[in-house]
Amino acid sequence: MKPRMLTNPAEILETADKSEVCYLGMTDLENKPYVLPFNFGIHEGMIYFHSAKEGRKIDILKNNPFVCVSFSNSHVLRWQHEKVACSYSMKYRSVLAFGKVEFINDYDEKVLAVNIIMRKYTGKDFSYNAPAINEVQPWRVVVEKWEGRVYGY
Repeated sequence: MKPRMLTNPAEILETADKSEVCYLGMTDLENKPYVLPFNFGIHEGMIYFHSAKEGRKIDILKNNPFVCVSFSNSHVLRWQHEKVACSYSMKYRSVLAFGKVEFINDYDEKVLAVNIIMRKYTGKDFSYNAPAINEVQPWRVVVEKWEGRVYGY
């Protein structure tokens, strides 16, 4: 069985959004790969994140904002013959998003961004005190290209 490419934009976004976490790939200051897991939210085709205002990933993203985001879910082990190791494989759904990071600094936009993420995991919006919003650094990936695959479904 060969993987099936996802071509429908709605199916690609739905597949990405079903993931509990995603992995953000970036290029560090020494031109080496650096990948971190993140909670996220997707809104209007953009991927939203938040983090501390300072740190290694912020330095990396300010230096080179181009990233790749990887999503994967629906993993189920399958096999054709239980005693034949080579007959085993993993069913999955996966999506890659390639794009550029934009930092969000406007107070109201920061609240919106954090709520996009919170809504994914809780289904609701929150209100925040000013110090909480002022101390967080939300950012989004403006996606230039999405691609996805499905295997076994």
